Amino acid sequence: MKRSIIDLWVGIFVAIGLASIAFLSLKVANLTPQSADKSYVLYAEFDNIGGLKVKAPVKAAGVLVGRVSSIELDPKNYMARVNLSIDSQYSFSQDTSAEILTAGLLGEQYVGLVQGGDPEDLKPGGRIALTSSALVLEQLIGKFMTSFAEGGAAKDDKQP
Repeated sequence: MKRSIIDLWVGIFVAIGLASIAFLSLKVANLTPQSADKSYVLYAEFDNIGGLKVKAPVKAAGVLVGRVSSIELDPKNYMARVNLSIDSQYSFSQDTSAEILTAGLLGEQYVGLVQGGDPEDLKPGGRIALTSSALVLEQLIGKFMTSFAEGGAAKDDKQP
């Protein structure tokens, strides 16, 4: 009789543990359910989105105001079109700018919005015209190495 009670409690603790792991996994992966009826969509086009992913945060002044809902390549101008699902309690002016930023040196990428001064707000489905693409670490290192090599070659050319 004692053995079956111990087995029951072990089973309950294992179930709670698995549920906790599943909950934390969804939180870390940003897959928790988000109510679509309380948000509207804006879009922005970028030359390069780097490692930006769907469900990445959209922040204004460091405050989470939405999430990236989809990313697609525009076949006409070959720019990345990023659809942003913005919480309906926030509104942004028509001259708002969007930039792709990185949390920390090698952290996740997110979209940062900077409010403009236009009194007119963007309508749902509106386009954010002012954008700044992601800085890709590999490209920066490549440019540094190229300029460093060119500087070394120029110094060698000057020596007799």
